[in-house]
Amino acid sequence: MGGGLLAVHAHPDDETLSTGGLLATWAAAGLPVTLVTCTRGEQGEVIGARLAALEGDGPALAAHRAQEVTAAVGALGVTDRLFLDEVAAGARFVDSGMVWDGVGRARAGAHVPDGAFVSVPVDEAAELLAGVLLSRRPAVVVTYEPHGGYGHPDHVQAHRVTMRAVELAEGRGLAAPCVLWAALDAEALRAGYLDCVLAASGVTTVTAPDPQGPLPSAAVPTAQIDLTVAVPAVLDRVVAALGCHRTQVQAVRLLDHGPGDPGALAVYALSDAVLQPLLAAESYRCAAGDRASVRWPQGVLVR
Repeated sequence: MGGGLLAVHAHPDDETLSTGGLLATWAAAGLPVTLVTCTRGEQGEVIGARLAALEGDGPALAAHRAQEVTAAVGALGVTDRLFLDEVAAGARFVDSGMVWDGVGRARAGAHVPDGAFVSVPVDEAAELLAGVLLSRRPAVVVTYEPHGGYGHPDHVQAHRVTMRAVELAEGRGLAAPCVLWAALDAEALRAGYLDCVLAASGVTTVTAPDPQGPLPSAAVPTAQIDLTVAVPAVLDRVVAALGCHRTQVQAVRLLDHGPGDPGALAVYALSDAVLQPLLAAESYRCAAGDRASVRWPQGVLVR
């Protein structure tokens, strides 16, 4: 099986933060890539004084973040992008919001807005996504693991919707795609946290994660990683895409590492101002389908 890649993400910026290397690698190989974003990130915290007025103004922030994701996918080389609610006239899926629950972990907030993505019945959203799958017929579908990578309720919902949509589409004639869940190699992540400690030294605007502290739900032992993507070959694309998400990403900084260094290629921070590593290899788990039948582009290593 050859063909395209379809990524399902909850908000603008997630495509770059979770799967930027994979999307850029696929696009660089001249293969079709589709990004489906489930909400416009209306509830996101806004970084920086220049854009601070957007925070709390859902429609304005949604419009701005739509521009950011358009620019980011352009930097990654992706040309086919849509919001999930654009599939059905009159539909509108809204960011459900979250609160930080420790470093790299999130949970639902006290208030869930009207039209929140988490309130949409899974089958209703999955029907829309199944239509996209049947029109694009990808060889590979990528989304979050069951806990949404770090607990965001919209990420968890995106996982559920994606898995159900694949099931629906296969029942209507779609050749079973290889389904990937974005993961983090726990050992590499802790090495990257050490780089964050060094990068944060003497800097008052950001802090570093505890290299021995808790890890997000996406982090798994190396033995559970089924596929990796070499980020150095597309690092310029990924860093450029990070820079497009100005309301969500700050303190992007390239690091100087030698070949084969297990640490981070760069660091960045989200609204919590805690540095995170951009690792040299993106990691994935194969949740369904036959990965051996996919013609993976150069830069993807299947274990």
